[in-house]
Amino acid sequence: MIQTYTCKNGLRIVLEKVPAVRSATIGIWVYAGSRHEKKQVNGISHFLEHMLFKGTKTRTAHEIAKAFDVIGGNVNAFTSKEYTCYYARVLDEKVEDAFDILTDMLFHSTFVTDELEREKKVVMEEIHMYEDTPDDHIHDILATAAFGEHPLGRSIIGMKENIESFQQDTLFTYMDEHYVPENIVVSVAGNIDEKMIDVIERSFSHLQPKKVERTIEQPSFVAQSVHKTKETEQAHVCFAFPGLPADDPYLPSLLILNSVLGGGMSSRLFQEIREKRGLAYAVYSYHSSYIDTGLFTIYAGTNKEQLPILEETIHGTIASLLEDGLTNEELENNKEKIKGNITLSMESTSSRMSRNGRNTLLLKKQRSLQEMIADIERVDQASIRHVMQQTLQHDYARAVISPK
Repeated sequence: MIQTYTCKNGLRIVLEKVPAVRSATIGIWVYAGSRHEKKQVNGISHFLEHMLFKGTKTRTAHEIAKAFDVIGGNVNAFTSKEYTCYYARVLDEKVEDAFDILTDMLFHSTFVTDELEREKKVVMEEIHMYEDTPDDHIHDILATAAFGEHPLGRSIIGMKENIESFQQDTLFTYMDEHYVPENIVVSVAGNIDEKMIDVIERSFSHLQPKKVERTIEQPSFVAQSVHKTKETEQAHVCFAFPGLPADDPYLPSLLILNSVLGGGMSSRLFQEIREKRGLAYAVYSYHSSYIDTGLFTIYAGTNKEQLPILEETIHGTIASLLEDGLTNEELENNKEKIKGNITLSMESTSSRMSRNGRNTLLLKKQRSLQEMIADIERVDQASIRHVMQQTLQHDYARAVISPK
């Protein structure tokens, strides 16, 4: 049972009661990510996410962490290309306590200079960590290869010179522009009842309606190739094909295509590259959906001498799939796999909260488990051929990180 409610000031609330559990997960979703940033402040959404944990008018950073420990809860946050989420998972009896802490962070953070400068160092080390982890860093390079100078091509974490420039007023200005009611969804899932709607609405009632003036630039797929050399043991390669937006009706077909091509141990890429040829330890594919576009990505890592044969094998596997299509057995087996994954995820209040929050924020609608299963059941060979033509038959972007 999913309930949605829109407050007078534009804040949206989505509630899913799961009486069979003793936990609840609450998330505050903000429609502000790296694609909404100007180039000179790229990275501010992610930096702001960090700073909301660094002290309010009544709690220090340590007291925020301790407050969640005292109620036995887990708290975290993440920033993506299109949104930021602050969330906590707690016992059902502690959900209002967790929400009180989250809203204190959201409304009363102070961004004092000492904490600001200290967190800049932390984010710098996070950048260094990514740069020292090529199998993560390559996906940022791939985004640039796929979207070029478009905001979707920029890193979520931002550039070092931008991070250094952020000041207290920079963060407050960004929050004033983007952290407004119509840009926020509060999603709760677990053993809770309707009174949470009143609790949430009262907490946000002081926020006035505010129209967000924002120009969303339509992305173009530029299909570049980017090669970066680095002292590393392996060569890492990624390919990206045009994908589908988050509300595309053919998305269930693409999920099955991804599962067949590189979505697990039985996938064609895993079997051909790792099991038959021993060319890589890690090889997989995945799809990323945005509000108006998507990326279908393939990743693999190998030693630099084997990189040409690895790429040739990936292209050969794709060519075979395009020529012969899926077998009926592959289609039916992967339907069952996707249905199983969706159903099992419903046992987690965190997964329910995330699905409901993201769907409400980006799509402004919800889908029941039965509707999602029906969408998977409707996938057939014709719809698979359609998504292959939409994705794998296009030019691709390529990113490589390899030893000098």
